[in-house]
Amino acid sequence: MKIVIAPDSFKESLSALEVANAIEQGFKVIFPDAEYCKVPMADGGEGTVQAMVDATQGEIINLTVTGPLGLPVDAFYGVLGQLDEAGNQTAVIEMAAASGLHHVPLTHRNPLLTTSFGTGELIVDALNRGIRHIILGLGGSATNDAGAGMMQALGVKLSDIADAPLPFGGAALNTLHQIDIQSLHPAIKDCVVEVACDVDNPLCGPRGASAIFGPQKGATTEMIEQLDQALEYFAHTINQQLGQSMNTYCRLHPGAGAAGGMGFGVMAILNASLKPGVDIVTKSVKLAEYCRDADLVITGEGRIDGQTVFGKTPMGVLNVAKLQNIPVIGISGCLGQNADAILVEGMNAIFPIIPSLQPLEQILSEAQINLTNTARNIAAIMSLSLVKK
Repeated sequence: MKIVIAPDSFKESLSALEVANAIEQGFKVIFPDAEYCKVPMADGGEGTVQAMVDATQGEIINLTVTGPLGLPVDAFYGVLGQLDEAGNQTAVIEMAAASGLHHVPLTHRNPLLTTSFGTGELIVDALNRGIRHIILGLGGSATNDAGAGMMQALGVKLSDIADAPLPFGGAALNTLHQIDIQSLHPAIKDCVVEVACDVDNPLCGPRGASAIFGPQKGATTEMIEQLDQALEYFAHTINQQLGQSMNTYCRLHPGAGAAGGMGFGVMAILNASLKPGVDIVTKSVKLAEYCRDADLVITGEGRIDGQTVFGKTPMGVLNVAKLQNIPVIGISGCLGQNADAILVEGMNAIFPIIPSLQPLEQILSEAQINLTNTARNIAAIMSLSLVKK
C-alpha cells in the first residue's frame, strides 16, 4: 500500500512537515509496512517557503535586508532542492519575510511610509546566485507602494521633478516624475517570475489595494484616499513612460492590488504571471508524480471550512488526486462552518483532531499527539475493510 501525505501546516502549532510526520506515525501503528510518501504543502501564504524547502530537500537562505520602516530586519527565502522543468534552480520568496506587517509595531503602522525595498533585496540576492526561476508569495505585507521599493532595489530609478530619488512609502508615489529602467538588474530578462496570488482586487478604486487592505496596515479614511490617488498617478505615469516596452497596462488586472499593489509592480516591471498559490506549489513540488500508483492521499490544514474549496491546500491536493482517481482523506485541527463543501467537491472524508473542548493554548500544544491519534484511528477503520471474512 502506498500512502501520500500532503498537508499544509497547522498554523501556530505544527509545520507542514511536522503534520506529515505525525500522520505517518499514527498510520504506521496499523500499517507498519505501507510505503509512505510525505510531501509538505502550502498555498502561497505563510509557511510556503518552509514547506517547499522541506518537500524538495532544499535550503533556507538567511539575510538582513531593509524592513518596511527602512530599518534592517532579518529575513529569508528558500532554494528548492530540485530543478524546474527548464533545468533552472528555483527560489521561493514570501514577501512578508522582508516586508511583512509583523516587522512593524502596531503604533508605527503607516502605509504612507512603508516600503517593499527588502523584498527586492531578496530577489536581487537570488538573481546574484544564478537563480532564474522565482516564486513570490504575496500576502501579509505592511506596504502600499505598488512595489516601488522592490523596483528601486532591483535598480529601477524613480525620481521626482527635482531629479531626486523617490522616498520610500505609498505617499511618495504621487511625486513620480521620471522612471528609468536602464539599470534594472540584467538577469531579470532571463528569469521566470511566478507570483502566488489568491485575491482578484484591482490596483485602485473601492476594491483596490488601499481601500481593502489599507486599514489593516494602519491607514485612516483620509490616508486611504491619498494612497489610492497616489497609486493611480503612479500607474498612469509608468504606463505613459514605459507602456511600449513593459507590461504596464495591468492596473485593472485582477490581483494588481494584492499586497499593497505589489501585484501591479511585479506584472509591470518583472513581467510576472499571477496564479493561485496552491497551483504553483503542487506543480513545483511535483505532487502528481508522487501520487502516481498511490492507494490513498491524506491532506489537511489547521481548519477545514467553507473557504477551503477556494484555493486552499486541501482543495489543491484533491484536484491533483482526482485526476488519478485516488481517494483523499482530510484531517484538520477543527471543522468550521460549511466544511462539507469539500466533500461535495469529491473528498472522501474529513476528520477533526480535537478530542474535547479545551483552551486554545492546550489545543495548540497538543496538536501533534491529537493528530497522531486521529491518524491511527482512521487507519484502524481502514484496516477493518481489509480483514478477510
